[in-house]
Amino acid sequence: MESTHSGTDIKIGEGLWGEVQKEIVTAADMINLDIGSIRRLITPHRSLSVSIPIRRDNGEIVVYQGYRVQYNMWRGPAKGGVRFHPDVTLEETTALAALMSLKTAVVKIPFGGGKGGVACDPSQLSQNEIEHVTRRYTWMIYPFIGPEKDIPAPDVNTNPQVMAWMMDAYGILKGYTCLSVVTGKPLELGGSEGRNEATGLGVIYTVIEAAGKLNLDLSSSTAAIQGFGNVGSHAALNLAETGCKIVAVSDVHGGVCNKNGLDIPALIQHRDETGSVTGFKGTDAITNEELLEFDCDILIPAALSGVIRKRNADKIRATLISEGANGPITMNGSSILKDNGVFVVPDILANAGGVVVSYFEWAQNIQAYFWTHKQVRERLSQIMTTSFNDVYAVYESKNVSMRMAALMLAVERLEKAMNMLGLFP
Repeated sequence: MESTHSGTDIKIGEGLWGEVQKEIVTAADMINLDIGSIRRLITPHRSLSVSIPIRRDNGEIVVYQGYRVQYNMWRGPAKGGVRFHPDVTLEETTALAALMSLKTAVVKIPFGGGKGGVACDPSQLSQNEIEHVTRRYTWMIYPFIGPEKDIPAPDVNTNPQVMAWMMDAYGILKGYTCLSVVTGKPLELGGSEGRNEATGLGVIYTVIEAAGKLNLDLSSSTAAIQGFGNVGSHAALNLAETGCKIVAVSDVHGGVCNKNGLDIPALIQHRDETGSVTGFKGTDAITNEELLEFDCDILIPAALSGVIRKRNADKIRATLISEGANGPITMNGSSILKDNGVFVVPDILANAGGVVVSYFEWAQNIQAYFWTHKQVRERLSQIMTTSFNDVYAVYESKNVSMRMAALMLAVERLEKAMNMLGLFP
């Protein structure tokens, strides 16, 4: 059921979309924006709903529902992933597109926010069927995407191969190869060095900055990481390089811990060979819930949303949390952590490394000039470090949480761009 913002006619939606709207409205109120600006900030520019008919390998014709939301483009083309998942809805896609617009504003890259998806279960589809879904989806959203309009990227259940198919479908319709229409592509097709590690590495750049503010010596600290996929494993590798002991990790099947520290490269090899971190030699078993409450200095939730909430936030023993996943802490959980003095680097800052290196890839494609891995890492470090300190300055001066500080900064940057552009006609 929709609610109304106090004292106005602004309608607030339900679920994740409603939560994002509330956060934007709260941040806008904190910086004293007028009601007209708030109305524009919580309304997406364009929402596209398309049908995706394909012929399956057995000859059956099925129709999936697809979406692409361009939340705003005041600061540049829309930017955001494409996910293939049975639970994809227009409301979820809108919320994720709004979060992308906030994230790109926090890290000050010249993009707006977008998101897309197809409501299908890729685990039940063959590779041939996934290709058909991808190409048909690209065909249907073709008039709305492009290097200066909207640049898709991989997300849940999509990958560089899916991006290659999108790039090819777009190129066929255009009549020429266009590298800059998508990011997250294979290196052989104009992908960027460092893209695969970017999100996890960006998380660690924020951990390093936060540790400095908290006088936390990483070389004598311990960390636990929930989620050991692309983000979690790269975060573990890069955090271990600082001298920090990774004492617990987990995946969907369970977790492992060792108070003396885990051998991360060996653990990654074990995961790749067995499909899970569980059963790694020299470790004790631990559940995902127990990992969150593990005795450690740093906690990186890099798996699911909503895992730290009212019922377990009081049990968190970490001093510092950096959100590798999107929305791993609920609003109730966030309040409890703040009261308990836990320092949280919010997702719209902490895990922005992926979109930053997507920006690098897009820029390299447009210039037809590619950077080295070292250059990518140096430029990512510069942006993540600067962005952290921008947010931290608001956190200190306004006496708000780091999440609210990031939201206030993003909303202010969006509002300034919006009002400088004005209204047309």
